[in-house]
Amino acid sequence: MPRTRPASCMYVRNRAVIAAAATAIAATASPAWAELKVTVTIKPVHALVAQVMEGVGTPSLLVQGAASPHTYALKPSDAKALNKADVFFRVSESVEPFTRKIVAALPKSVHTVTLADAPGIELLDVRTGDTFEKHDHAHEHGHEDHDDDHDKHAKAGHDHHEKAGEAHDDHDDHEHETRDGHVWLDPQNARKMITEIARVLSEASPADADKFKANAERASEALDTLQAEIASELEPIKGKPYVVFHDAYQYFERRFGLTAVGSITVNPEAQPSAKRLTEIRKKLTDLSASCVFAEPQFQPKLLAAVTENTKAHTGTLDPEGALVEPGPGAYATLLKNLASGLKSCLSQGR
Repeated sequence: MPRTRPASCMYVRNRAVIAAAATAIAATASPAWAELKVTVTIKPVHALVAQVMEGVGTPSLLVQGAASPHTYALKPSDAKALNKADVFFRVSESVEPFTRKIVAALPKSVHTVTLADAPGIELLDVRTGDTFEKHDHAHEHGHEDHDDDHDKHAKAGHDHHEKAGEAHDDHDDHEHETRDGHVWLDPQNARKMITEIARVLSEASPADADKFKANAERASEALDTLQAEIASELEPIKGKPYVVFHDAYQYFERRFGLTAVGSITVNPEAQPSAKRLTEIRKKLTDLSASCVFAEPQFQPKLLAAVTENTKAHTGTLDPEGALVEPGPGAYATLLKNLASGLKSCLSQGR
């Protein structure tokens, strides 16, 4: 007769197999379950989030390289990753217009945080008047803003819904147009953003709340030091008048007592007409501008053409971090670069 194993042996063996399988599943699955997935739109904010998340995880960045958030078009791979995020940080719809329809289409599992709405943030109105010209981001960059395939959703089946929300949308658009969205350029606003980032992340991952709090406190202290260093560096150039191609700096200017006297609208991809150049040069002379500041996408020959026959010097400023490497240190690098660029140009004699 064939020999049979005792029932007790088979029971013990089966329990061992089940236990080993459970251990293997837990070992492979637990990290995925515990991972907090965070996505951020632009480098300055990404740096702040990365500082708060240090030791817990690494946020992903949407707007890479020298791309502008004002004209960015979300790639399918970005959209796919964003749909799997736990938390999505942006500044506002005015800074990242591509997020407007994206956010509306995201699953409820994605917590969208608009940091321009964080408690304590100081919001400034867009500057208007004869010396500050209206800045059209889509035109400035030589192409129309694209919202990817989400634009195709506004078809017949959605017409009634869109009409019902038309008045609300118009109100939102007006609000976005009248507020300057570059809030991160004031270190005190950045402090408020850090506090909000830590609060949101603590709600998303309570087990890491103490770590987020400690990181936020350390990041805020570093901002105090950074602000003091920049204030000292910029003290000698206070009151010196300058003009910018992109009126993005008033939060920085207000914090450090600088004097922008106007802005001019110039397409970085096209030479202004002779008439337009004459107008710009007259404006620079009338405003007694010591310097004219463009951004990285502007060619040196365009700057030279604009300032020819004037006493204004030229410089380049990078308010969104186009030339900055992403990471926890990107925010400090961005502000230090602004201070250095301003001082370098404005320290020259007229």
